[in-house]
Amino acid sequence: METKQTENTIDLRRLWLLIKSHILGILIWTVGLGIVGYALANFVIQPKYTATTQILVNQKNASKDAGQAWNTQQADIQVINTYKDIITSPVILKDASKWLANPTEVVRKAEKAKYTTLADGTRRLVRRGHPAEVRRVGEGYNISATKLAKAISVKTQQQSQVFTLSATSNDPDHARMIANAVARSFKNKIKSIMNVNNVTIVAPATTPQQKSFPNTKLFTLAGAVLGLTISVAFIVIRDSMNTTVRDDSYMTDELGLTNLGQVSHFKLSNKFSVKKSVSDDKKRRV
Repeated sequence: METKQTENTIDLRRLWLLIKSHILGILIWTVGLGIVGYALANFVIQPKYTATTQILVNQKNASKDAGQAWNTQQADIQVINTYKDIITSPVILKDASKWLANPTEVVRKAEKAKYTTLADGTRRLVRRGHPAEVRRVGEGYNISATKLAKAISVKTQQQSQVFTLSATSNDPDHARMIANAVARSFKNKIKSIMNVNNVTIVAPATTPQQKSFPNTKLFTLAGAVLGLTISVAFIVIRDSMNTTVRDDSYMTDELGLTNLGQVSHFKLSNKFSVKKSVSDDKKRRV
């Protein structure tokens, strides 16, 4: 057991020495891929924006009985998932797609002409009728119901009658328009689909100021972590493939050889030179 602990300690020490000796390269890889991740998030990947709106659906209850009101509220909560399915159905999305192509709102509702009948049976005009007055509220945006289904998502919360509708697009204005258009169509259509008499858009969607994807901080951090991992892995793999004998313990412990001694290394000075003596020259001549 002690041997395994010693080997682990030696391995960790070796890893620390490797990291310490290659710290500059590790920093370059870490910072470099972090910069690459930042550049990808800001200049390469097309950004996406998400606009959200909140919708409340409930039944108007005229009863003053608290128990009845509570039962009605619980019933509304139970059918929230049904509303979630309806808002993403083709009936709602086709109507929203049609409205987005020509976004208008009614300024003045249509009124029929009003007549009164005189004593002699003739009809006299009391009030003239007029058609509905509408106005354009924005630029048209052509998007099919199929694409709308991919662009929107609905989130619900437990024990809440409010659910959130989110729309994602490459253009922040389009994201806002999609969310509001689908919410508007749902509000107009749900009364005829189900027995619901009160739909309120609690918070209309506004133009998002920040992109929802990609997350610049997350991409930068991921790039830095990837650079750190790659650099350390490369150093460890290269070191493990190095078959150079680094110390005599490998020769004695692993190979079973006997250590007869050690030869020390010494470095000679540049001024060192071998001089021949005069007596040696005379002996050679003789």
